[in-house]
Amino acid sequence: MSTKAYQKVYTQLDAITKATVSLKAKGVTNDELAVVAGRLAQVVKTKGDIVTLQVFAGTEGIPTNAEVAFMGNPPVLRVSEQLAGRFFNAYGDPIDGGPEVDGEVRQIGGPSVNPYKRKQPSELIPTGIAGIDLNNTLVSGQKIPFFADPDQPYNQVMADVALRADVDKIILGGMGLSNDDYLYYRHAFEDAGALEKIVSFVNTTEEPPVERLLIPYMALTAAEYFAADKNEKVLVLLTDMTLYADALSIVSNRMDQIPSKDSMPGSLYSDLAKIYEKAVQFPDGGSITIIAVTTLNDGDITHAIPDNTGYITEGQLFLRADTDTGKVIVDPFRSLSRLKQLVQGKKTREDHSQVMNAGVRLYADAQNAKTKMENGFDLSDYDLRCLDYAKEYAVRLLSIDVNIKIDEMLDTAWELFAKYFTKAETGIKQALIDKYWPAE
Repeated sequence: MSTKAYQKVYTQLDAITKATVSLKAKGVTNDELAVVAGRLAQVVKTKGDIVTLQVFAGTEGIPTNAEVAFMGNPPVLRVSEQLAGRFFNAYGDPIDGGPEVDGEVRQIGGPSVNPYKRKQPSELIPTGIAGIDLNNTLVSGQKIPFFADPDQPYNQVMADVALRADVDKIILGGMGLSNDDYLYYRHAFEDAGALEKIVSFVNTTEEPPVERLLIPYMALTAAEYFAADKNEKVLVLLTDMTLYADALSIVSNRMDQIPSKDSMPGSLYSDLAKIYEKAVQFPDGGSITIIAVTTLNDGDITHAIPDNTGYITEGQLFLRADTDTGKVIVDPFRSLSRLKQLVQGKKTREDHSQVMNAGVRLYADAQNAKTKMENGFDLSDYDLRCLDYAKEYAVRLLSIDVNIKIDEMLDTAWELFAKYFTKAETGIKQALIDKYWPAE
């Protein structure tokens, strides 16, 4: 990132904390970038002529007479078609050995799109994962997180979604990725020959946690360029929002702000909303759909991060290990896409909603049968059939490693219904049974 056009230079610090420095300075604005003793920093607070700067790499070893040079602008990203196929760091600098991007300079973190310019989402985004497409169908312009335990393969799921989704551009915002995860994404995209439609912004575990705060805004600035300027369907993948929130917490704690629930800053809701509210469907066809990962602490969805996220987003996709099959599945009971009805039966087959409801209801009956069995009660013939159905349903339609088209998912569900149940037991409308029930 260029640091040539400095606006003002100061050499007297008033206060130094673990993450911030404070000094007297005039004409400085919030979010403006600066260099403190050669380290990149950003203005996080102004009060009168007292300016507080967050130093991304930490303040250890910075003396009180350190040179502070203000750049006169907040973080920016150069946007053009040259972004496609490239990997960048939190400052928008290339990390793939390629050249600098030549393009228009855009400030990151600007306001969300005026609601007047938005259109109700109505385009289907298929992922090939039946637990999503069949039961929790995604719609362009939607914002939805994966809730997952840290040991689950959510990065694999995100890469799969990226490679299968029917969109024009995919923007990856990786926060606190291990080097293995970073290389996994890079190789997955390269091996699939899909690099030309993917832009990646990455902060690894070896880099300062505070840099993670820039990643979502870099990713969304690129997304807005392709969606608004180029009318493209853009899918933004953000992982892991828990590490983003932890970085917020680090900064607020080091600035001696009083934390709220779970040691998170009081601004957590608005900080998350600023990111998620960038999801939009434009009238001209461009769209930004946001899928994020929020890792859970021991499955606790009442923690401040998933709790606030649930209020902002339009549902959630809940990953869990299925003990009966050994598969990681999209849990049909704890997952929800609040916009699925906008496309089910309209952009998908007429039997979609009925098949989805019947499939989940019969799976619920299997869970009841399992509870009866665990408590020593006798099982009916129907209970036993439900248990057998549930195992096959989990393997063939809930597992994250399923990759089929929506019509094939529906046909698979009909095949399972006919294998384990009578027509009446499915509760599906007769007209649809007449049309789609498999031949004997």
